[in-house]
Amino acid sequence: MTDPQPTLRALLARRDLELRLASDIDDLDNGALDAPLRWVHSSDLRDPTPFLAEDLLLLTTGTQFVTASDSAPAAADGEYGAYVARLRGRGVRGLGFGTEVVREGIPPALADACRAERMPLFEVPYRTPFIALARANAEAIAAQAYARRTWALSAQRAISLAALRPDGLAATVAELAAQLNAWVGLFDAAGTLTQSAPADGLDEAASAAVTAEAGAVLRRGARAASNLDIADRHVTMQTLGRGGHLRGLIAIVGADLDLEGRSVVTSVIAMAGLALEQNVGLGRARSALRAGLLQSLLDDDPQLARRVSREIWGPLPTAPIVVAVAAVTASRSDAAADWLELRAAERGGLFYARGGEGIVLVAPAADDADTTAIATLLDAAVGVSDPTDYTGFARAHAQALTALRSARPGTVARFADAVGSGVLSSLDTPVARSLAEARLRPLSTHDQAQGTALVETVRTWLSHDARIDEAARALGIHRHTVRARVAQAQQLLGVDLTSFPVRAELWAALVAAG
Repeated sequence: MTDPQPTLRALLARRDLELRLASDIDDLDNGALDAPLRWVHSSDLRDPTPFLAEDLLLLTTGTQFVTASDSAPAAADGEYGAYVARLRGRGVRGLGFGTEVVREGIPPALADACRAERMPLFEVPYRTPFIALARANAEAIAAQAYARRTWALSAQRAISLAALRPDGLAATVAELAAQLNAWVGLFDAAGTLTQSAPADGLDEAASAAVTAEAGAVLRRGARAASNLDIADRHVTMQTLGRGGHLRGLIAIVGADLDLEGRSVVTSVIAMAGLALEQNVGLGRARSALRAGLLQSLLDDDPQLARRVSREIWGPLPTAPIVVAVAAVTASRSDAAADWLELRAAERGGLFYARGGEGIVLVAPAADDADTTAIATLLDAAVGVSDPTDYTGFARAHAQALTALRSARPGTVARFADAVGSGVLSSLDTPVARSLAEARLRPLSTHDQAQGTALVETVRTWLSHDARIDEAARALGIHRHTVRARVAQAQQLLGVDLTSFPVRAELWAALVAAG
């Protein structure tokens, strides 16, 4: 259905008004006759612009350009030019001149001024009252508003029916795209495009730009609506879900939404948000089941996990596998679960469950790209085990936790790298640092109170294999001073530093303390 448009072209097409376009179409801007009109107003003031709004037609009889005594034209050509320039600057869409009131035709100077300003000029004959144009335009505005309301109701009905289909979300997105004649995309909480229509509605560059912007909006974690332009196309984005618990985002490309269009989009957002929220309860049940299967795997008894997973999600990843633990912030936890659910459904060969230390992933050792993807997309710290089979699952899980201690947000750490960096690297934990600081406190307290350097001396002495002379050279002090400080440290700590186990424990404390 084509909406009736309140435009100058529509008024000129009405035979009952008998209007005549006086401008040459080549002298006008493209689309000048098709610009929407907000109103039709009449005025014979020399400068009516203070009383005008934008996007209207102005009607005049030209009495402002004649003398009061003889009704003869009195305006100079320059005055016509200034008059039209003022109208143009105020945003007037066209000028209608009522003939046979003051003069028979349109003043040539006025026509020249309109041509110079590319202002549409049309003749209103004496038998057509100005009020008839205002009424005709008002009727077009009312008809358009009625048509838009009718369209909005029809569109909402069609979208509601689409939502009842088995593929409700996909059908809803497709129907919204058809109703708006635009590209519509549904992104999950992790910023992954899950549904879109039409399939070829965006080129690769535009798709990448929209996806990047959607990801940025979702990472902020707050409910938001935004409007922007990407690749010369208008884009509207609206998040789904509550602030801090976003479920996704809808993006619309290529539609300038009016009030009715926004109402249709709002109804889709409400339905999509409700559908995604309803999935949360089911997701919690699935999460509890996954947690139970994880416990079975940690007991190195994969039979139950294999049987249940095969019935619900598909087979577990084929051994050899790697076990990964991803530490995700609380605000991104739901997004991580949604992303992994979609990933597992699309590709298979992936199992995940929530554990006490984070999200546990099980992936084939030959293809564990998902461990890197979750770190990158969700800014998660990820630790990955060595390859293993399911009978060694508990050991692999422990390896993943060890590797996780050296991972930073957005990075992946592997157990093999942790082994290569030495056993002492595992001491970089809050617990180890706390114990180390307590063990060294007698020395550090003495240093602060007396201005000594017992901690530095003991560290240097141990790093030089407990050799007094080499430690003295490294510190730049006399060897007797080193010997005296080591003896004092031994006394404060209450240990025998001639014992290798005691030295080893003290060195570990120094490493952990940093």
